[in-house]
Amino acid sequence: MRRSLLTPRWIAFTVFALVVVGVCTRLGFWQLERLEGRRYFNERFRAGMAMPAVPIEPLVASDERPLSYRRASANGRYDPAHEVILYGRALDGRPGNHVLTPLVLADGRAVLIDRGWVPFDLGTPPVDEASPPQGQVDVVGFLSPDEPGGADDAEAGDGDRGASTFTRVDLDAIGRQLPYDLLPWYLVLQDQTPSQPGELPGVVPQPTLDEGSHLSYAFQWFAFAAIGAIGYVILGRRQMLGSDVTVDVTDDPSREG
Repeated sequence: MRRSLLTPRWIAFTVFALVVVGVCTRLGFWQLERLEGRRYFNERFRAGMAMPAVPIEPLVASDERPLSYRRASANGRYDPAHEVILYGRALDGRPGNHVLTPLVLADGRAVLIDRGWVPFDLGTPPVDEASPPQGQVDVVGFLSPDEPGGADDAEAGDGDRGASTFTRVDLDAIGRQLPYDLLPWYLVLQDQTPSQPGELPGVVPQPTLDEGSHLSYAFQWFAFAAIGAIGYVILGRRQMLGSDVTVDVTDDPSREG
């Protein structure tokens, strides 16, 4: 006699197998999506770094897009009184922060400059141990978009100076505490004239332009999905073969005659 495979236990196992295979497959495609994003970033960054630095004011005002990671230059005076700390940025495994200082331009607007890394204990702006050059400064760096949403993460500092600590770069939130307009892009410093008076802040290194482990992770997830599907088929075949039971009734004592 053949027993049905549609038992509650087998149905539950089937649902579990489908979920496992589906989740593993989705995670595989997610890793491929992240790989494509990484490749796009690498391409944009290389293209931006290959271009000569141009003045930031006409560049931001132009219709040229995208501007992310374009090299740009700016001339102005640092305003350390309105410096901002970007919290939680490591450098070579050392915990620390980034120092963001407005550079006031000739037209009265300002561009926020990520001047680099300082140790974790220097977390109260303005950071006197990493004071910027005084007077007119020429800055060269690459443009970076802000990270909206940081306003909720801001911690008010000294009210007289408008100092704040942010976990993300939110130019709108930072701009609201400044007495002048802020450009909609910030500049990650690579070089400046005159140079930094001391060793701090440390210049932010360029990102590593590799593809990471996304492709190998994708293969792993797809392999897990394949193993789950093949394992389900094998168990199903065994279950079906095991359900084929021949019942011998010739010696059944309950039958007479």
